Amino acid sequence: MTTPHSSQDAAPAHGSSSVTQGGNREHTPHVPPKPEQGNYLKPRHLVMMALGSAIGTGLFVGTGAAIRTAGPAVLISYLVACTLLVLVMRALGEMAAADPSSGAFSTYAGKALGPTAGRALGWLWWAQIVVVVAAEATAAAQLVTELWPGLPQWAWALVFMVGFTVVNLVRVGTLGEAEFWFALLKVAAVVGFLLVGILFLVDVLPAPSPGLSNLTAHGGFMPNGLTGVASALLVVVFAFGGTELVTIAAAETEDPQKNVADAIRTILVRILIFYVGSVSVMVLVLPWNNEGLSSSPFVAVLAEAGIPGADVLMTVVIILALLSALNANIYGSSRMLFSLARRGSAPRLLGATTDRGVPRAAVVTSVVFGFVAVVLNYLWPETVLNAMLNLLGSTCLVVWGVALVSQIILRRRADRAGVSSPLKMWAFPWLSYVALALLAAIVVLGLLDSAVRIQFIATFILVCLIALACKLLIRGDDDAAAPRSATSVEDDVAPRV
Repeated sequence: MTTPHSSQDAAPAHGSSSVTQGGNREHTPHVPPKPEQGNYLKPRHLVMMALGSAIGTGLFVGTGAAIRTAGPAVLISYLVACTLLVLVMRALGEMAAADPSSGAFSTYAGKALGPTAGRALGWLWWAQIVVVVAAEATAAAQLVTELWPGLPQWAWALVFMVGFTVVNLVRVGTLGEAEFWFALLKVAAVVGFLLVGILFLVDVLPAPSPGLSNLTAHGGFMPNGLTGVASALLVVVFAFGGTELVTIAAAETEDPQKNVADAIRTILVRILIFYVGSVSVMVLVLPWNNEGLSSSPFVAVLAEAGIPGADVLMTVVIILALLSALNANIYGSSRMLFSLARRGSAPRLLGATTDRGVPRAAVVTSVVFGFVAVVLNYLWPETVLNAMLNLLGSTCLVVWGVALVSQIILRRRADRAGVSSPLKMWAFPWLSYVALALLAAIVVLGLLDSAVRIQFIATFILVCLIALACKLLIRGDDDAAAPRSATSVEDDVAPRV
């Protein structure tokens, strides 16, 4: 099967094509673009892939750190972060429903802000995900070795990297099905946790229920004041990084416009329930300063409720969470690299696909860097990988900020052209501005924290270096290329390997 050349950044923004007459761009509606690699992912794959990327170690481990920072008032941090997530995902969903693309936010940034912005954002996100892949493989290997020490850690890491590389190389449907079941197991674990927590709190289980006392005991609802709430907000926002993967995967579904709109609506409700629900159970069941929250909040709650074997059970769940995220992130990084290549911002070979629509060279390139990062982690376990993660840790704020600015620009263009998207941002442009204001507030809060400030500055320098390299070194058919007609998209074919 051949695949059409992506319109991505060569085409104009937000559900419209453009022609140039007399030096001015005129926007005209065009037929919905076809998926770039083929119709392989089902709607249920899309929903679960996004949930799988969102429900990871940030929920299973990171929530404890946030609770110990803010106390029960961490609920405020989560409500603010979830509000921001809802607005950002709605903005991304609007653009993805109007113009499905493997490059997603990178493509939209290129259309709205110019080729350098699109290229730099794509390469920045790819670099982050490649490092995260290595970190996830390493963390999963460490946990498995603790449970079953028969194999050394490096062997488990190798097994995971090879296994999920093969899954990503076979065909997209296989990858989607694997991710569906991985994510389903994680969702089932969270639902089970919520049920146990509720039963415990209403005094159905044998262990005595604390009721609502932990909300106000031990220093009150906000023991560390607004400073604690603000600090916890930084932890919570970083935990939501990765949810943007749904806009990348949308390009490979049967009906991208409809599926991404449905997925965004479904995902947001479920994330709100899972995150806010889980944290609510934690702060009700345990005192906010309980030592168990630091290591594994889920285990601490289940142990308090008298559930036997909670530590082993949750360790297995966390391993599955890491492997699910590993699978999804190999997929996401390869598609972003594929998109960059198709836009002339990466070697052309990386834009080739197999007969089954798999960008094999992009997958292999992405995991090669993952293998290298894992090796570096074993050679210098306390320095290299941690340094890379710190350098790239605040990438999600860059992606979200640029995505919101792009959505405002592209929506205004579409409105002027009279073009409507299948999914619209609520109360435009006001809620888009609210989301940007929330992001700006988070950045200000981060700059007041010495550790986060260093990370922000490092990420800023990295973004500038990548943008400069893209400006000076890349001369490809990217975002600012001459516009084409709506039908010209159908005429180009991606090379196959």
